[in-house]
Amino acid sequence: SRRSVREYTDQGLTLEELGQLLWSAYGVTSPEGYRTAPSAMTLYPLRIYVIAGSVEGLRAGVYRHDPVGRTLEALEMGDLREEVYRCTFDQKPVRSAPVVLLFTGIYALAEKVFGPSGSEYVHMDLGHAGQNVHLQAESLKLGTVVIAAFRREAVREKFDLPAEETPLYLMPVGHPC
Repeated sequence: SRRSVREYTDQGLTLEELGQLLWSAYGVTSPEGYRTAPSAMTLYPLRIYVIAGSVEGLRAGVYRHDPVGRTLEALEMGDLREEVYRCTFDQKPVRSAPVVLLFTGIYALAEKVFGPSGSEYVHMDLGHAGQNVHLQAESLKLGTVVIAAFRREAVREKFDLPAEETPLYLMPVGHPC
């Protein structure tokens, strides 16, 4: 029953729901450091940021997810969904979802191992992690959609992302209408 969901109610997410979504995307599942999504040569070249607008128990803001510690590092406070929306050619799900997940990739990490084709492996990892979020959202009776059409440099600048990270996906998540 997984579908792309582009319209959400005004209901926010719980911290538990957000935690489950993040764990499903890239959570650590073993003492060896393996994760919920496969990664070529166990490189794990993705980073996940949370753009929170309405999450019970979490201030609105931008957070970097640490999958090993299962923590969120606050980077900037305030509801920045409107600013992200303006970077997406006005895609409404980004404006209306209580949370937007931002996935970035570190191409250089994969290119060290795979050479110039390393970016292909980053994209495969992204697909695995994104599908995990879709499936977890469905199991939690939430909805999401992948937004890949956005101004990457504007997002990079807005969130002062490290130079080695390339913004790849935005995934708004919320309760479907």
